[in-house]
Amino acid sequence: MKSQISYDLSLPKLESTKANMLPPEAQKKMQCWIRSRHLICSGNFFIFETVDYSAVDRFSQCITALGGTVISVDQIDKIWMGDHRQVILYQAKASLHTPCHNLKQYWLKYGGFRTRFDGQA
Repeated sequence: MKSQISYDLSLPKLESTKANMLPPEAQKKMQCWIRSRHLICSGNFFIFETVDYSAVDRFSQCITALGGTVISVDQIDKIWMGDHRQVILYQAKASLHTPCHNLKQYWLKYGGFRTRFDGQA
């Protein structure tokens, strides 16, 4: 007999995330991720890569607090941590089209064109 219960194992929706932080705090977190090469700017989008899914949630909160939207979150790769452990690499893509922030200029000054997880870095 087959079970009538279905399980939704997809990633949770990030659009319902509330902004729990103020914009100055969100901008400081984003600047930290730019300096550590977790966050890059590609065209009109900000791309965030991490192995920690809770960091993706914090990134979503920052983007929401600054007036932007998270477009997608994808599992793009599995990378080795040490000799015996693989972890999932997540990539979040966000759009931030508000003229009041200066994160793109900050990225031009302190950021890079590749993330720290890029194989060519």
